[in-house]
Amino acid sequence: MSWRRFTNRAEEPVDIDALDPAMRQALGDFKASVHAWSDAVFSQPRTVREVVVRRSWRLAVGWGLTAVLLGSTLSAGLYEHHHAQVLAQLAAQRALEKQHQLATQHAQEMAQQEEDLFASVDKDVSREVPSAMEPLAQLTDDDETQ
Repeated sequence: MSWRRFTNRAEEPVDIDALDPAMRQALGDFKASVHAWSDAVFSQPRTVREVVVRRSWRLAVGWGLTAVLLGSTLSAGLYEHHHAQVLAQLAAQRALEKQHQLATQHAQEMAQQEEDLFASVDKDVSREVPSAMEPLAQLTDDDETQ
């Protein structure tokens, strides 16, 4: 036996065989009653309540993020399309300017060739003819020297 002192009688160890038969019968009936009650409660049909979880804010945030993602994707695509159009317009403008420069240069070359052609034709066709006053001019030059 231990020298430990129990403050509560419920904590004392009980030897069932040492109890009197009436007490043993009462405890056995109580135990059977508790088991019967727990079996009855355990086997009875239960009503299950549906737990309503309000997730409307999650749904709204999900749709909002989807809209933002979709909007940014579409705007990026439109920006790329616009950028490609601007680059195409710039390339067309540069090509037009280059074509204009080439046309101007070609026109200048053609004008120069025409000028040279007219000069060569003029040189080939014309002959030196004395002017009407040239014989008189020669006479005056001769008289001054004499």
